[in-house]
Amino acid sequence: MASLFTRVLRGHQWVYENSGGLVGHRLLFGNPTLLLRTVGRKSGQARTSALTYARDGRDYVVTASNGGSPRPPGWLANVKAAPECEIQVGRRGIPVSARATYPDDPDYARRWTMVDAANKGRYTAYQAKTDRPIALVVLSPR
Repeated sequence: MASLFTRVLRGHQWVYENSGGLVGHRLLFGNPTLLLRTVGRKSGQARTSALTYARDGRDYVVTASNGGSPRPPGWLANVKAAPECEIQVGRRGIPVSARATYPDDPDYARRWTMVDAANKGRYTAYQAKTDRPIALVVLSPR
């Protein structure tokens, strides 16, 4: 059975999608949220994930934390397989190119600070729960 937190997040995504973005840009605690639209690398089916983000100039930065699980979220493999995807921010759809970055990237620490602040410090707690380096995905408008 899904945790209460997981059910709340699914409900938030449902409202965001079904309101056309009119409601849902801000998560319950004020976190800025976008919808990442990818194609399943195995299934070929459309997938959507609601993710907290930070802005870095024109780019949007999301975190592949999966709540600190030992495994990264499925959407990370999808954007690696097909980096040309789309995000929805509020009511606006934006075609983007996705690029996963890791701690060896010179901008990683700066971007980590930005996304962690946007998510009220939760990503630092998630990183402490796992040995894998959590990827930051930079979504650059095309």
